[in-house]
Amino acid sequence: MKKIISTVLLMLVTVTMHSQTTVALWENDIPDAINNSNYQEKPVLDNGVLVKIQKVVKPTLTIYKPKKPNGTAIVICPGGGYRHLAMNKEGFKVAEWLSTLGVTAIVLKYRLPSDSIMKNKSVGPLQDAQEAMRYVRRHAAALNIDPSKVGVLGFSAGGHLAATLSTQYDLGVYKHDNTSAKPDFSILIYPVISMDNSITHQGSKTSLLGENPSFERVQQFSNELQVDEHTPMTFIVHATDDKSVPIENSLRYYMALKKHQVPAELHIYEKGGHGFGLGRKYTSQFWAFTCEKWLLSHTFTSSKHN
Repeated sequence: MKKIISTVLLMLVTVTMHSQTTVALWENDIPDAINNSNYQEKPVLDNGVLVKIQKVVKPTLTIYKPKKPNGTAIVICPGGGYRHLAMNKEGFKVAEWLSTLGVTAIVLKYRLPSDSIMKNKSVGPLQDAQEAMRYVRRHAAALNIDPSKVGVLGFSAGGHLAATLSTQYDLGVYKHDNTSAKPDFSILIYPVISMDNSITHQGSKTSLLGENPSFERVQQFSNELQVDEHTPMTFIVHATDDKSVPIENSLRYYMALKKHQVPAELHIYEKGGHGFGLGRKYTSQFWAFTCEKWLLSHTFTSSKHN
Protein backbone atom coordinates (compact mmCIF):
# COMPACT_ATOMS: atom_id res chain seq x y z
CA MET A 1 0.00 0.00 0.00
CA LYS A 2 2.84 2.41 0.86
CA LYS A 3 4.44 1.69 -2.51
CA ILE A 4 1.17 2.48 -4.31
CA ILE A 5 0.72 5.73 -2.39
CA SER A 6 4.30 6.78 -3.16
CA THR A 7 3.80 6.05 -6.85
CA VAL A 8 0.60 8.12 -6.94
CA LEU A 9 2.31 11.01 -5.16
CA LEU A 10 5.21 10.86 -7.62
CA MET A 11 2.75 10.99 -10.53
CA LEU A 12 0.99 14.00 -9.01
CA VAL A 13 4.31 15.81 -8.53
CA THR A 14 5.29 15.07 -12.12
CA VAL A 15 1.97 16.33 -13.45
CA THR A 16 2.05 19.59 -11.50
CA MET A 17 5.75 20.30 -12.05
CA HIS A 18 5.18 21.84 -15.47
CA SER A 19 2.68 22.61 -18.19
CA GLN A 20 3.40 21.51 -21.73
CA THR A 21 2.46 22.80 -25.17
CA THR A 22 3.66 22.21 -28.73
CA VAL A 23 3.84 24.96 -31.35
CA ALA A 24 5.02 25.20 -34.95
CA LEU A 25 8.59 26.50 -35.17
CA TRP A 26 8.07 28.51 -38.33
CA GLU A 27 5.19 30.97 -38.15
CA ASN A 28 5.36 31.46 -41.94
CA ASP A 29 6.91 29.43 -44.76
CA ILE A 30 9.94 27.27 -44.01
CA PRO A 31 12.92 28.82 -45.84
CA ASP A 32 14.31 26.97 -48.86
CA ALA A 33 11.80 24.15 -48.40
CA ILE A 34 10.85 21.85 -51.26
CA ASN A 35 7.26 20.63 -51.23
CA ASN A 36 7.22 16.87 -51.57
CA SER A 37 3.96 15.04 -50.85
CA ASN A 38 5.77 11.69 -50.98
CA TYR A 39 7.99 12.64 -48.06
CA GLN A 40 6.05 11.85 -44.88
CA GLU A 41 7.04 11.99 -41.22
CA LYS A 42 7.58 8.58 -39.60
CA PRO A 43 6.87 8.70 -35.86
CA VAL A 44 7.36 5.76 -33.49
CA LEU A 45 4.98 5.80 -30.51
CA ASP A 46 4.97 3.83 -27.29
CA ASN A 47 1.77 4.13 -25.23
CA GLY A 48 1.04 7.42 -26.91
CA VAL A 49 4.53 8.86 -26.28
CA LEU A 50 6.63 9.90 -29.27
CA VAL A 51 9.78 7.81 -28.84
CA LYS A 52 11.53 8.75 -32.06
CA ILE A 53 10.77 10.21 -35.45
CA GLN A 54 12.24 10.12 -38.95
CA LYS A 55 11.70 12.36 -41.97
CA VAL A 56 10.66 15.46 -40.07
CA VAL A 57 8.71 17.81 -42.34
CA LYS A 58 7.17 20.24 -39.88
CA PRO A 59 9.59 21.30 -37.13
CA THR A 60 8.02 22.06 -33.76
CA LEU A 61 8.86 23.32 -30.30
CA THR A 62 7.47 21.43 -27.32
CA ILE A 63 7.60 23.89 -24.45
CA TYR A 64 7.72 22.77 -20.82
CA LYS A 65 6.83 25.64 -18.51
CA PRO A 66 7.86 24.94 -14.91
CA LYS A 67 5.54 25.77 -12.07
CA LYS A 68 8.07 28.29 -10.75
CA PRO A 69 10.16 29.54 -13.70
CA ASN A 70 13.54 31.03 -12.83
CA GLY A 71 14.00 32.97 -16.07
CA THR A 72 16.33 30.50 -17.81
CA ALA A 73 15.33 28.69 -21.00
CA ILE A 74 17.11 25.79 -22.72
CA VAL A 75 16.46 24.56 -26.27
CA ILE A 76 17.03 20.79 -26.43
CA CYS A 77 18.30 19.09 -29.62
CA PRO A 78 17.81 15.30 -29.51
CA GLY A 79 20.33 13.09 -31.27
CA GLY A 80 19.95 10.30 -33.80
CA GLY A 81 22.78 10.59 -36.31
CA TYR A 82 20.89 13.17 -38.38
CA ARG A 83 18.70 10.21 -39.46
CA HIS A 84 16.10 10.20 -36.70
CA LEU A 85 15.40 12.08 -33.47
CA ALA A 86 15.40 10.32 -30.09
CA MET A 87 12.52 12.53 -28.95
CA ASN A 88 11.73 10.86 -25.64
CA LYS A 89 15.09 9.76 -24.21
CA GLU A 90 17.02 12.84 -25.34
CA GLY A 91 14.14 15.28 -25.46
CA PHE A 92 11.02 14.98 -23.33
CA LYS A 93 12.68 13.24 -20.38
CA VAL A 94 15.41 15.86 -20.36
CA ALA A 95 12.83 18.64 -20.45
CA GLU A 96 11.05 17.11 -17.46
CA TRP A 97 14.32 17.06 -15.52
CA LEU A 98 15.12 20.67 -16.37
CA SER A 99 11.62 21.71 -15.33
CA THR A 100 12.36 20.50 -11.81
CA LEU A 101 15.15 23.11 -11.74
CA GLY A 102 12.79 25.91 -12.72
CA VAL A 103 14.14 26.00 -16.30
CA THR A 104 11.76 26.53 -19.20
CA ALA A 105 12.74 23.62 -21.44
CA ILE A 106 12.00 23.58 -25.17
CA VAL A 107 12.37 20.35 -27.17
CA LEU A 108 13.20 21.12 -30.78
CA LYS A 109 11.89 18.67 -33.37
CA TYR A 110 14.20 19.77 -36.15
CA ARG A 111 14.29 18.78 -39.81
CA LEU A 112 16.79 16.08 -40.70
CA PRO A 113 19.05 16.69 -43.72
CA SER A 114 17.31 15.65 -46.93
CA ASP A 115 17.63 16.68 -50.56
CA SER A 116 13.97 15.69 -50.94
CA ILE A 117 12.65 18.64 -48.93
CA MET A 118 15.58 21.09 -48.73
CA LYS A 119 17.47 23.15 -51.28
CA ASN A 120 20.57 22.86 -49.09
CA LYS A 121 20.35 19.96 -46.66
CA SER A 122 23.56 20.90 -44.86
CA VAL A 123 22.01 24.04 -43.35
CA GLY A 124 18.43 22.80 -42.88
CA PRO A 125 18.94 21.74 -39.25
CA LEU A 126 20.87 24.96 -38.50
CA GLN A 127 18.02 27.03 -39.90
CA ASP A 128 15.69 25.34 -37.42
CA ALA A 129 18.13 25.75 -34.51
CA GLN A 130 18.68 29.44 -35.21
CA GLU A 131 14.96 30.06 -35.53
CA ALA A 132 14.30 28.17 -32.28
CA MET A 133 16.60 30.57 -30.40
CA ARG A 134 14.96 33.56 -32.07
CA TYR A 135 11.48 32.22 -31.36
CA VAL A 136 12.26 31.84 -27.65
CA ARG A 137 13.67 35.34 -27.40
CA ARG A 138 10.79 36.89 -29.37
CA HIS A 139 8.34 35.24 -26.97
CA ALA A 140 10.40 35.85 -23.83
CA ALA A 141 7.66 37.81 -22.07
CA ALA A 142 4.99 35.20 -22.73
CA LEU A 143 7.37 32.43 -21.66
CA ASN A 144 8.39 34.37 -18.55
CA ILE A 145 12.09 34.00 -19.34
CA ASP A 146 15.11 36.30 -19.48
CA PRO A 147 16.28 36.67 -23.12
CA SER A 148 19.87 36.87 -21.83
CA LYS A 149 19.58 33.40 -20.26
CA VAL A 150 18.75 31.18 -23.22
CA GLY A 151 20.96 28.12 -23.71
CA VAL A 152 21.12 25.09 -25.96
CA LEU A 153 21.57 21.43 -25.02
CA GLY A 154 22.33 18.70 -27.54
CA PHE A 155 23.00 14.96 -27.58
CA SER A 156 25.20 13.19 -30.16
CA ALA A 157 24.27 14.57 -33.60
CA GLY A 158 22.02 16.98 -31.72
CA GLY A 159 25.21 17.99 -29.92
CA HIS A 160 26.74 18.71 -33.31
CA LEU A 161 23.77 20.91 -34.14
CA ALA A 162 24.06 22.66 -30.75
CA ALA A 163 27.80 23.23 -31.30
CA THR A 164 27.16 24.46 -34.86
CA LEU A 165 24.60 26.90 -33.48
CA SER A 166 27.08 27.97 -30.79
CA THR A 167 29.81 28.71 -33.32
CA GLN A 168 27.74 29.77 -36.35
CA TYR A 169 24.77 31.52 -34.77
CA ASP A 170 25.33 34.51 -37.05
CA LEU A 171 25.74 32.55 -40.30
CA GLY A 172 23.18 33.87 -42.77
CA VAL A 173 21.23 30.72 -43.64
CA TYR A 174 17.83 32.42 -44.06
CA LYS A 175 16.23 35.86 -43.92
CA HIS A 176 15.34 36.87 -40.38
CA ASP A 177 14.80 39.83 -38.09
CA ASN A 178 17.48 41.25 -35.81
CA THR A 179 16.74 38.86 -32.92
CA SER A 180 19.94 37.12 -31.81
CA ALA A 181 20.30 33.37 -32.34
CA LYS A 182 23.39 33.14 -30.14
CA PRO A 183 23.06 30.79 -27.16
CA ASP A 184 24.12 32.27 -23.84
CA PHE A 185 25.54 28.85 -22.92
CA SER A 186 25.69 25.36 -24.37
CA ILE A 187 25.54 21.87 -22.90
CA LEU A 188 26.96 19.11 -25.11
CA ILE A 189 26.41 15.46 -24.23
CA TYR A 190 28.54 12.89 -26.11
CA PRO A 191 28.50 15.33 -29.05
CA VAL A 192 29.57 14.85 -32.63
CA ILE A 193 31.86 17.85 -33.10
CA SER A 194 34.15 17.21 -36.05
CA MET A 195 33.75 16.12 -39.65
CA ASP A 196 37.39 14.96 -39.66
CA ASN A 197 37.34 11.34 -40.86
CA SER A 198 39.73 10.26 -38.11
CA ILE A 199 37.23 11.00 -35.33
CA THR A 200 33.83 11.85 -36.82
CA HIS A 201 30.67 9.80 -36.68
CA GLN A 202 30.48 8.76 -40.31
CA GLY A 203 26.72 8.31 -40.34
CA SER A 204 26.15 11.87 -39.14
CA LYS A 205 28.72 13.24 -41.57
CA THR A 206 27.22 11.47 -44.58
CA SER A 207 23.65 12.44 -43.64
CA LEU A 208 24.60 16.10 -43.23
CA LEU A 209 27.21 16.63 -45.95
CA GLY A 210 26.68 13.81 -48.44
CA GLU A 211 29.06 11.13 -49.68
CA ASN A 212 31.80 13.37 -51.07
CA PRO A 213 31.72 16.78 -49.38
CA SER A 214 34.19 19.47 -50.35
CA PHE A 215 37.15 20.32 -48.14
CA GLU A 216 35.54 23.69 -47.39
CA ARG A 217 32.28 22.04 -46.30
CA VAL A 218 34.13 19.63 -44.01
CA GLN A 219 36.02 22.54 -42.44
CA GLN A 220 32.86 24.60 -41.97
CA PHE A 221 31.03 21.87 -40.07
CA SER A 222 34.03 20.81 -37.98
CA ASN A 223 33.03 22.93 -35.03
CA GLU A 224 36.36 22.73 -33.23
CA LEU A 225 37.68 24.89 -36.10
CA GLN A 226 34.91 27.47 -35.72
CA VAL A 227 35.41 28.34 -32.05
CA ASP A 228 36.44 31.90 -31.22
CA GLU A 229 36.37 34.18 -28.20
CA HIS A 230 32.64 34.83 -28.74
CA THR A 231 31.62 31.17 -28.48
CA PRO A 232 29.32 30.71 -25.47
CA MET A 233 30.46 29.04 -22.25
CA THR A 234 30.11 25.28 -22.49
CA PHE A 235 29.52 22.19 -20.34
CA ILE A 236 30.60 18.92 -21.99
CA VAL A 237 30.06 15.26 -21.07
CA HIS A 238 31.56 12.19 -22.76
CA ALA A 239 32.47 8.60 -21.93
CA THR A 240 35.91 7.22 -22.72
CA ASP A 241 34.45 3.95 -23.99
CA ASP A 242 32.12 5.64 -26.51
CA LYS A 243 32.49 3.49 -29.63
CA SER A 244 30.07 5.51 -31.77
CA VAL A 245 31.38 9.04 -31.29
CA PRO A 246 35.04 9.05 -30.20
CA ILE A 247 35.82 11.14 -27.15
CA GLU A 248 38.32 13.10 -29.25
CA ASN A 249 35.32 15.09 -30.50
CA SER A 250 34.77 16.58 -27.05
CA LEU A 251 38.49 16.87 -26.34
CA ARG A 252 39.11 18.94 -29.47
CA TYR A 253 36.18 21.24 -28.77
CA TYR A 254 37.26 21.71 -25.17
CA MET A 255 40.84 22.53 -26.20
CA ALA A 256 39.55 25.05 -28.76
CA LEU A 257 37.43 26.71 -26.07
CA LYS A 258 40.43 26.79 -23.73
CA LYS A 259 42.62 28.30 -26.46
CA HIS A 260 40.14 31.15 -26.91
CA GLN A 261 39.64 31.56 -23.15
CA VAL A 262 35.97 30.59 -23.27
CA PRO A 263 34.71 29.26 -19.91
CA ALA A 264 34.35 25.50 -20.29
CA GLU A 265 33.89 22.41 -18.14
CA LEU A 266 34.54 18.89 -19.43
CA HIS A 267 33.50 15.69 -17.65
CA ILE A 268 35.02 12.47 -18.92
CA TYR A 269 33.65 9.20 -17.60
CA GLU A 270 35.48 5.91 -17.72
CA LYS A 271 32.38 4.00 -18.80
CA GLY A 272 29.02 4.87 -20.23
CA GLY A 273 29.26 4.10 -23.91
CA HIS A 274 27.08 6.16 -26.22
CA GLY A 275 23.48 7.25 -25.98
CA PHE A 276 23.08 7.05 -22.22
CA GLY A 277 20.68 10.01 -22.09
CA LEU A 278 20.16 11.10 -18.51
CA GLY A 279 22.17 8.06 -17.39
CA ARG A 280 21.88 4.29 -17.20
CA LYS A 281 24.67 2.95 -15.04
CA TYR A 282 28.36 3.51 -14.36
CA THR A 283 29.54 6.96 -13.30
CA SER A 284 28.06 8.64 -16.39
CA GLN A 285 24.65 8.47 -14.71
CA PHE A 286 25.71 11.34 -12.44
CA TRP A 287 26.29 13.93 -15.17
CA ALA A 288 22.88 15.56 -14.70
CA PHE A 289 23.65 16.26 -11.03
CA THR A 290 27.00 17.80 -12.01
CA CYS A 291 25.29 19.85 -14.70
CA GLU A 292 22.83 21.18 -12.13
CA LYS A 293 25.75 22.47 -10.09
CA TRP A 294 27.30 24.07 -13.18
CA LEU A 295 24.04 25.85 -14.02
CA LEU A 296 23.81 27.02 -10.42
CA SER A 297 27.40 28.31 -10.43
CA HIS A 298 26.62 30.52 -13.43
CA THR A 299 23.31 31.71 -11.91
CA PHE A 300 21.20 30.00 -14.58
CA THR A 301 19.36 28.28 -11.73
CA SER A 302 18.94 29.10 -8.06
CA SER A 303 19.62 27.10 -4.94
CA LYS A 304 15.87 26.96 -4.28
CA HIS A 305 15.61 24.36 -7.02
CA ASN A 306 18.76 22.39 -6.06
